[in-house]
Amino acid sequence: MSASVVEGWSVWLSILIGLLDSVGYANAEEMNFVLFGSVWDGLPCGHALAFIIGLVGVLWFVGWRNKRNHDEKEDTTNKESGSGFVKIFYGTQTGTAKKFSNLLSAAIRDQGVYQEVIDLKNFDPEKHILNEVEGNTNVHIFVISTYTDGQPPEDAVWFYKWLEESTNDFRVQKTLLNGVKYAVFGLGNSDYKNNYNLVSKGIDKMLSDLNAMRLMKKGDGNENETESKHGGIEGDFEAWKSKLLNVIIPVVKGLTEPKQIKIKDKCECSEDKGCCEKKKKKMNKEEGQGDEEVAYETSSDEEEDDDDGKKSSEPVMDLEDLGSVMTKLKQAKDNREEEEKGTNGPKEMVTPLLRKSLTKQGYKLIGSHSGVKLCRWTKSMLRGRGGCYKHTFYGIESHRCMETTPSLACANKCVFCWRHHTNPVGTEWRWKMDDPETVVKGALQNHYKMINEFKGVPGVIPERLAEGMTAKHCALSLVGEPIMYPEINTLIQLLHSKEISTFLVTNAQFPDAIRSLEPVTQLYVSVDASTKDSLKKIDRPLFRDFWPRFLNSLKALSEKGQRTVYRLTIVKAWNSEEVDAYANLVSLGKPDFIEVKGVTYCGTSKASSLTMENVPWHEEVVGFVENLANSLNDYEIASEHAHSNCVLLAHKKFKVDGIWHTWIDYDKFHELIQDLKQSEGDSTFRAEDYMAATPHWAVYGSAEQGFDPVETRFYAKGKKKRDLSGC
Repeated sequence: MSASVVEGWSVWLSILIGLLDSVGYANAEEMNFVLFGSVWDGLPCGHALAFIIGLVGVLWFVGWRNKRNHDEKEDTTNKESGSGFVKIFYGTQTGTAKKFSNLLSAAIRDQGVYQEVIDLKNFDPEKHILNEVEGNTNVHIFVISTYTDGQPPEDAVWFYKWLEESTNDFRVQKTLLNGVKYAVFGLGNSDYKNNYNLVSKGIDKMLSDLNAMRLMKKGDGNENETESKHGGIEGDFEAWKSKLLNVIIPVVKGLTEPKQIKIKDKCECSEDKGCCEKKKKKMNKEEGQGDEEVAYETSSDEEEDDDDGKKSSEPVMDLEDLGSVMTKLKQAKDNREEEEKGTNGPKEMVTPLLRKSLTKQGYKLIGSHSGVKLCRWTKSMLRGRGGCYKHTFYGIESHRCMETTPSLACANKCVFCWRHHTNPVGTEWRWKMDDPETVVKGALQNHYKMINEFKGVPGVIPERLAEGMTAKHCALSLVGEPIMYPEINTLIQLLHSKEISTFLVTNAQFPDAIRSLEPVTQLYVSVDASTKDSLKKIDRPLFRDFWPRFLNSLKALSEKGQRTVYRLTIVKAWNSEEVDAYANLVSLGKPDFIEVKGVTYCGTSKASSLTMENVPWHEEVVGFVENLANSLNDYEIASEHAHSNCVLLAHKKFKVDGIWHTWIDYDKFHELIQDLKQSEGDSTFRAEDYMAATPHWAVYGSAEQGFDPVETRFYAKGKKKRDLSGC
């Protein structure tokens, strides 16, 4: 190699060192002395090019490491001094939101505050927002545009969907973003009328709904210069930025306490105060969230008054009016029967208004009475953030589990219902019915579509995404009472034919249906209370003979050969003291397993008096289970899933040679189902025939507390760790 070439490379290397020095990555004087001193002079000319190429890589690594250490040191210094930091998230289609975010970042940096600009396409809930705790001085800024038809920019779709689902999912606690402080700026054009800055408006409201603290009224950037308040979108941003800095800098530096800015509903400002109630009633009706359930008259005995002899609050009917009332009831019944005999047949279970409400909440509806929804643990395991309690207890793959129901209707109105009693209720099937092939096909298609939407989501593991496109498990427990569906047995057979395991949950009000049920992988009965009075208070069943039905359902469970489970939901101060009564019920149904879970608070509702005070701590649930285990000779605590507040009692027959076998051999189960089918029912099998060993991390008492060590666990920052896995 010629000396001129080597000399040229050395010049470029010197320039590179200078650039690294200018941004604080390296010390140019020291690097030049080392590289172009004795080392360079003694290097053979023929090896110079290889030396330089290798050196460039080393320089970049050293520079990156130094820069990272510098940033971490700066961040640490900021926090040690009592200051917080600012995260600026942007979602953009044309680059304007990114430009504004960088301008805001520079202005904050000039104030001596640490800041970070984050593209929402890289948004990670656990890393970027769920790790905040109360009392911090950190601030989150969202700068986002509205794209076509009022939708978020492509890079912000995942973030918006996550926020929307977290807000609308009744299973997500409404204190999810407690401790988060925020402000929002939207970019749009008022020419688009109703879609003007719609995305930023939605983000601002949803953050507030999840208990985040709004520090400043949402800013609106308007590209329409004639209607812009400051002559254009740049002027709007500069005006908002100036006000924002005055608000957040003292907060971040800990110089002043943050103040919540509340936005009043337009109706509240109206002179006609009556419009508020009218508007709310209309919204409740549209959302299916009124005081009354979507009820359907049936011929069965429904609970219309108190069984304990208490007087009803309804006015007493005069005996003379009885005849006319009975005539009206008979006429209503005749009209309904005539309507069902007509060309249209029975009514659909899901009304248009209810369909709209369920769709908004993330349900994918199938036909007229079925639904499917992506479980948060499915999303979690796709991203390697942990599986659900069924993964810990029974070895299901949460990212390959489909949660669905063939019946959105139920015969109970439980106080902890996820749906806040807006789903239909009834004691028998009186609706139009879709065939099981349609239900299974529609459920799988919609499930796979929702899985496929996770392509490109930050943190998603490609291998798991591919596996998720082949469901292996089906939880027939989404909402409602799946056993009410007249074709439930055919539906189960269809799922098994696709080698999809089945976990079916029933509310113990249909004993005959339990007895006639096809073998499922695991059959659950919800045992929400242990006495007649507490069951009535918690489940609020429609059947007048609910208690005999409940007991008969438990007896029917004891007759099943496959795996059976009691599912207990502990509601503090309501049923958490009934240990002896629960023990008596166990002897009645003889379940293989008993799952005990603390109730999840799903927000306020006129239909329920449940509050956060009724939610037990995990330690309280464990204490209840220990007391229950002491009352049962044949059961021991086998497993726990602390981050679901759930503990598993198992029959001792599943403890083989001192090793728990609560997991399921799914391949063996499907073999047994095939043998049963081929023998036309002559071949039978029992729970022990398809059990598998429980891994050490899933056994009660392990340090992992049921969290799979293969997964990544996230905690909130602060003195007391708050598990974020699965959020």
